[in-house]
Amino acid sequence: MSRELETHERVERSIIKKYRRDIWNPFILAVKKYELIKSGDKIAVCISGGKDSMLLAKLMQQLHKYSEVPFDVEYLVMDPGYNEVNRAKIENNAALLHIPIKVFETNIFNVANKTEKSPCYLCARMRRGYLYKMAQEHGCNKIALGHHFNDVIETTLIGMFYGSQLQSMPPKLHSTNFEGMELIRPMYCIHEDAIIAWRRYNSLEFIRCACRFTENAANDTGASKRQEIKELIKTLKRTNPNIEKSIFNSIHSVCLDTMVGYKSDGAQHTFLEKY
Repeated sequence: MSRELETHERVERSIIKKYRRDIWNPFILAVKKYELIKSGDKIAVCISGGKDSMLLAKLMQQLHKYSEVPFDVEYLVMDPGYNEVNRAKIENNAALLHIPIKVFETNIFNVANKTEKSPCYLCARMRRGYLYKMAQEHGCNKIALGHHFNDVIETTLIGMFYGSQLQSMPPKLHSTNFEGMELIRPMYCIHEDAIIAWRRYNSLEFIRCACRFTENAANDTGASKRQEIKELIKTLKRTNPNIEKSIFNSIHSVCLDTMVGYKSDGAQHTFLEKY
């Protein structure tokens, strides 16, 4: 008589079996296609406590266990000032899923809350800096974030509609402030719908938005630009089911010769330079 699987074992099996096509295969595709992991890497998986980063942790855990390419991994949780409920939920989920997290505390929320200009931008920059710093202290040369396929296309459209620029989210990039460090996004090819389905299938509950600006708001998503883009894409899919794939493929096929201007390494260029 076979024993009943523990929760973390059922979750791992669901990734490899039930969601192999929609989660595991796209994960492996991104790792190989964009050359995200190399022999000897030590990668800090950055966990915020949401569905994306928790799934990323399990994916990296499974890859670390079975990969033919030797690499090491740390699971870092930065507490920017979570309330007690969110902090406990992250720790409980990590224990449930057998993810050996290391938690470190910062005062990012308090600092960001005191600025009137672009608190979200400041918070994001401070988070990234702390993660790089802690990863380095643990001997890591890369940090892994849980951005997925939908984050990529939404960020592209947000840049166009609200930032007046064609700017996307690359699958990996070198840190400009921490020498020798890289950021990788192993979930680059995984659709958010698959992540949500995986969470529901396993009856998992993760923290959602832990931001001090929105945790007490009645409708924090209503004014969100990202939510507006999500709704727009949903509307466009009614007449063009392949719209998401088209947006994603477009950032892999940019025709610079047709662009009037572009930026590279921080410098602005114009088509007149080569006309």
